[in-house]
Amino acid sequence: MLHTKQLVSILVPIFNEEDGIDQLKAKLLALQELLKADYDLEFLFIDDGSSDQTVARLREAFRNADIPARVIEHGVNRGVGAAFRTGFLAADGDYVCTIDADCSYSPEGLQQLLVALRASGADVAVASPYHPQGGVEGVAAWRLVLSKGCSLLYRLLSPLKLYTYTSIFRAYRGEVVRSVQFRGDGFVSASEILIAAGRLGYTVTEVPMVLRSRAVGRSKMKVLRTVISHLDVLVSFMVPSRPTPLRRPPARVRGTLLSTGISPRNNKDPFAA
Repeated sequence: MLHTKQLVSILVPIFNEEDGIDQLKAKLLALQELLKADYDLEFLFIDDGSSDQTVARLREAFRNADIPARVIEHGVNRGVGAAFRTGFLAADGDYVCTIDADCSYSPEGLQQLLVALRASGADVAVASPYHPQGGVEGVAAWRLVLSKGCSLLYRLLSPLKLYTYTSIFRAYRGEVVRSVQFRGDGFVSASEILIAAGRLGYTVTEVPMVLRSRAVGRSKMKVLRTVISHLDVLVSFMVPSRPTPLRRPPARVRGTLLSTGISPRNNKDPFAA
């Protein structure tokens, strides 16, 4: 019997990253070489209202790639959490991976996350720089304090006990992203997704990894807004009766197919970065 390889959807939220497209392409193509023996791949770029040449450069960079690649445009900036919701609805994969467009984690690390999922039987694998065996290189001290402090508070207050909650560099089993609901549009969504998954009974494993400062461009995180959003979630653990309405997901989205090659299967049913 012919063995069909499992599909991995690689979801990249992106906003005003025109200068980093060449770096991103090189990293993703290197990842393709690492994974192609075991998996089929599709790339999903969720452009969150870029005002520069990000979309044009993405289309040009991946137009002739031998792997399916789609750009889905929000038109206006809605936030990385909104990009996750759009990407989760569009992804067809047996596994869905989310990565940072700035490559602050090397995309090749996704191979480690996928191996961890299969070895552990977990449903979510998270890159964990704050794990005792993880590390951080070149990240501004104030950002590191905010991120590590946030993860410490989540570890103390939330029912899910991890070292790192804010990393968006992850691998999920497909059923997880098609089940979880979360209300944040910004970077707080990274923590919300993990907690929502835990509440649904999904298991999470952490993979020690090194987080490096971005080499190109600058962070798009709104620090004060992000801090307030995390505090809002943390307060909900201390006040269980506090309502936390979930936003209804939008209709399933399709983007522009940029390249031919392996056809994805149809499925009917990230502070310090």
